[in-house]
Amino acid sequence: MTSNAHQAAPSKVRLCQGCELPIDTVEIKQGRSAYCPRCGTQLYRGGTPSLSGNLAIAITCLLLFVPSHFFNFLSIRLFGQMIPATLPSGVMTLFGEGFYFLAALVIFCSSIAPLLVCCAVISAHIALRNKTFLLLKYSLWIVHHLKHWVMIDVFLISVAISCFKLQDYSDIHIGVGLYGLILLQLFTVLLVSRVSTRRYWEAYQTESSHLFSHKDIHCTCCHMSQPMAPQCVRCKTPLSHRTENSIQKTWAYLVAASIAIFPANLIPISILLTNGKRLEDTIFWCGSISKNGMTGIAAIIFVASIVVPVAKIVGLAYILLAIKFKRGIFHRQRMMIYFVVKWIGKWSMMDLFVISIMMALVDRGQILDFTPGYGAVAFGFVVVLTMLAAESFDPRFIWDNYQQGNRAKNTANQKESFNE
Repeated sequence: MTSNAHQAAPSKVRLCQGCELPIDTVEIKQGRSAYCPRCGTQLYRGGTPSLSGNLAIAITCLLLFVPSHFFNFLSIRLFGQMIPATLPSGVMTLFGEGFYFLAALVIFCSSIAPLLVCCAVISAHIALRNKTFLLLKYSLWIVHHLKHWVMIDVFLISVAISCFKLQDYSDIHIGVGLYGLILLQLFTVLLVSRVSTRRYWEAYQTESSHLFSHKDIHCTCCHMSQPMAPQCVRCKTPLSHRTENSIQKTWAYLVAASIAIFPANLIPISILLTNGKRLEDTIFWCGSISKNGMTGIAAIIFVASIVVPVAKIVGLAYILLAIKFKRGIFHRQRMMIYFVVKWIGKWSMMDLFVISIMMALVDRGQILDFTPGYGAVAFGFVVVLTMLAAESFDPRFIWDNYQQGNRAKNTANQKESFNE
């Protein structure tokens, strides 16, 4: 695969959405994965999954929402009384205690986002069948922007951590809802890994139906490369080489997250009353778990709650500073940092899911009592702000001075060769 656009037929050239490098796609076989040779962005996803298969999986996910959300997934026995927990019950308890932001964040990531993605896939098929442009555009917009907020896998890990926290206080019983959650997670991962907005737009209107003599901009909505114009010829989205105010928005989110991370780490995120003792846990409560012999669980919590939020802030700040000071080297490494930051973002939600589950299971007003701390609210803001920062950043800014960096490097190499 070559990156020389002038040697390829115009209809076979595609611009990379990550760095806008012209790619000759003649040698790319259908059904094979392809990546940009410069920045590593995926150009084509491997395999040939059918769109009808996506529809079947989305419908299956919708059917699994009933047992996974409205049947008990865990129950504990306290003082001879069984206390069941469903996914919405913890959210309702948080809402009833006045933690509205936490309740909204937990229900959105564990239920609303997966539900909207599944419904959007179904509505996209309806739009394709009826050739309804607006319905297709909005459906695919939901799939593209909300699939990163689907966190059922994080919720399942949080269930396991909650069981470890409660095993010293009560007997734990697994309910039917947990099996529904596991099945829902499996099918949701399968759906998110299969669905491709580009393939839906190709089913609506193929890129080959437009014969362009040259292509100098890439639409980030429908992924069609085309000549520069005010809007995309296929999806009517405004076109731009760089997302407007992307750098400013990312800096704003990062600064806000950096401020919120201090109360998130210093103020207790949860308070447990047991046998007249008040136990306050901060984000660093993984240390007490490690002392109890659960080193593996402590390591998971430490990485998800402490390492990941700090790494996201530091990683994005490094990328933005490198752009600000026009660093001409290590472009590929900065692109890899961006990919990692975007992928690990959701795992910081683990602590908030644990709080929601504990709120559902531990019956308030008894000898064993549990309540969130205001540090959890600050931590929720850190999670949301860092994820929004990664979403708002346009990675094409990384490559603005790539040619300049190459020229400077070549000049330095020539001088070194001359001195030798």
